[in-house]
Amino acid sequence: MRYRSRVTAPAAALIGTAAALAAGSPAQAAPSVTGKGGRAAKRTAAAGPGPETLGDPVFPSLGNKGYRVSSYALDFTYDATAKKVDAIATLKIRTDRPLTRFSLDALGLDIRSVRVAGVTATFAQAGEKLRITPATALAEDCAATVRVEYAADPRRTLAHTAWVPTPDGFAVCPQPNSAHTVFPCNDHPSDKADFSFRITVPSGLRGVANGTLTGTETLTGGRTAYSYVSASPIATELVQITVGDYVIKDRQGPHGLPLRDVVPQARAAALEPALSLTPGLVTWVESRLGAFPFETYGLLPCNSDDANAFDFTGLETQTLTLYKPNFLLQAEKSIGSHMMHELVHSYFGNLVSPATWADLWLNEGHADFYGLLYRYERGWTDSLGLTTMEARMKDTYARGDQWRHDSGPVAAPNETNLFDSQRYLGGVLVLYALRQLVGESTFSAIERKFLERFRNSSAATVDYIAVASEVSGQDLSGFLNDWLYGTKTPRMPGHPDWTVTPVASSFAAPHSRRGGHWHENSATL
Repeated sequence: MRYRSRVTAPAAALIGTAAALAAGSPAQAAPSVTGKGGRAAKRTAAAGPGPETLGDPVFPSLGNKGYRVSSYALDFTYDATAKKVDAIATLKIRTDRPLTRFSLDALGLDIRSVRVAGVTATFAQAGEKLRITPATALAEDCAATVRVEYAADPRRTLAHTAWVPTPDGFAVCPQPNSAHTVFPCNDHPSDKADFSFRITVPSGLRGVANGTLTGTETLTGGRTAYSYVSASPIATELVQITVGDYVIKDRQGPHGLPLRDVVPQARAAALEPALSLTPGLVTWVESRLGAFPFETYGLLPCNSDDANAFDFTGLETQTLTLYKPNFLLQAEKSIGSHMMHELVHSYFGNLVSPATWADLWLNEGHADFYGLLYRYERGWTDSLGLTTMEARMKDTYARGDQWRHDSGPVAAPNETNLFDSQRYLGGVLVLYALRQLVGESTFSAIERKFLERFRNSSAATVDYIAVASEVSGQDLSGFLNDWLYGTKTPRMPGHPDWTVTPVASSFAAPHSRRGGHWHENSATL
């Protein structure tokens, strides 16, 4: 049985402020759908609508309660003339309470029909929710299949979107809260699920998704269908579906790991020097964090040069990292550190996903930590002209109080400052302080134990603190809580001479670009 993450203090204190969105009064009890083992599941509470929030402290309306998703099967058909998508999303869910109604997250999707357990269900779209009322109430601990037919326009203007339109198709960048603009889902990293994909495209284009290619089928009308299956559960924010004029470049990684890059046909030769770096990068990270956790890895240089196509250089999606193609045309010393940053997300962010978006520092702090180590081992200067981790951390330490003033503590972001440098370099500073305190070998053991314990699941900041305390043999909760939640920067172990620059209240933080979710604040760039 897959581990499901829990949300515990101090994150739980933040969650208490989220208001429940579910509306309407409970319906009268209806005959139940069959529960486990073919027997009618015993109802332990009155059936009613499921709450329309998981209470995330950063995105309080994201996600839904009342069920968990065990799998998604996504069937996409791309019309290259209309540049639109017809889709079917089939979800397998299991309820944790009796439900007369439940919701999925959905925005900008033209819903055509919904079926629950094979029977037509009524539905309504309200805000970013798709409210589904099955013909028969779902019993507690009931397994049910939900089938949603819909259409989508990747070029539609929305309040936020995961779609990245390209001249020959599209890619998707769901992080952090936009997967539900591509498919209806329980759009929260705490509800990871199995995924399979079928992408039908005009012949001459290629459909690509997470995981492994399991079939290619030639259809009538000059069409080809590509099928993929992921061997590991995926958080919705890590899904990748792309269509375009791509060629697949296969190569072998360490210990036979299959590597596949999805490359624009016209750019394949020019991008090869960057693509050929991946085996060495994987070898390096495996020596620090253990065997690569998934069935494959590769890069997806998205076939677009539009500066506004997406507001980042690289984005981790599980088994495929999405990149701006021109970034990868640079020399190794200009791209290798950030390529390592994105690769590390396969461990911190993908293998172990954040329990809430307040735990983002676990993703970005670790990715920058190892990305910087990789840079400095090679003697490459960083953006400040520094060449050692100690020098960079001394500089970051001096900024500590200012960043806490501007962006809050490392593990207490809000929607506006979620991707500020505090989650990146601020997170690196926390990890550096921990390593200074416990020593390099114990720190390495903490990292591996955390990844092992929460493999293919989600974990909160408090879980990392618990593992650190267990492995080190000392209670580190006070130390790490001060670093992660304090409003003042603590003393740095081993560096009593390091000082923090006083806060300037009118300071315009150079490490933050306000007004959107995406900020290029990785120190590996």
